[in-house]
Amino acid sequence: MSPTSTTLRRTGTLAALTLAGVLAAAGAASAHVTVHPESYAKGATDGVLSFRVPNEEDTASTTKVQVFLPTDHPVLGVLVTPQAGWTAKVTTTKLKKPVKTDDGTITDAVSEITWTGGRIRHGEFQDFDVAFGQLPDDTGRLSFKTLQTYSDGSVVRWIEEAKAGADEPENPAPALTLTAGGAGAEASNGSGGAAGSDADSAAPSSASSSKDTKESTASDTADDSTARSLGTAGLVVGVLGLIAAGFALALARGRNARP
Repeated sequence: MSPTSTTLRRTGTLAALTLAGVLAAAGAASAHVTVHPESYAKGATDGVLSFRVPNEEDTASTTKVQVFLPTDHPVLGVLVTPQAGWTAKVTTTKLKKPVKTDDGTITDAVSEITWTGGRIRHGEFQDFDVAFGQLPDDTGRLSFKTLQTYSDGSVVRWIEEAKAGADEPENPAPALTLTAGGAGAEASNGSGGAAGSDADSAAPSSASSSKDTKESTASDTADDSTARSLGTAGLVVGVLGLIAAGFALALARGRNARP
């Protein structure tokens, strides 16, 4: 085999391995369990959190999902949306510090939701929707540690919390950012002193604020997905450029080696 053929073969093999690594890394980065939307206003009321669970195994299906809700900053009024093919078990815990609300003092809150009975196969994902009555207003971030069990018995523990300034952990827990509420959020939470007519006029404002928040979050999520896609595309283009350069160099060496 000629030196030129050997060089071309080695260049092609290296490029293929590099490209496969890039694509695998991009796939792994998008296979995390996540919560949507990614942010809500502090103290937001009457909303929905959707836990998205993708299947990242080639030969096994996801058969069990456990989501643990924080009890130091509890989510109040949790209700599980029925999911076809899945059975949900809700566990409540007595709070160490009761929460005072306009409707009274809350002493218990949901601490775990477990879904079983269904299957998420390779190349698929499932959204598990959870409605809430009120989010906490005394923290800026909620972490929902999650366990994902596969049909082969393996368990992926999505429990690591991201730290400011550090790289994303390998198995990050789904996290919800809580932002400072605006006028709409204040009207939604209320102060207990508004008259009936004032409360009625505040309701549309609250609904509009919630809608704007969701639309903004959806836009941010789309932008983030687009950015990741462009980043992956850039890596692929770079690898292809290296391939082209390698082939050109090999051909040039072949021509120079001829008598």
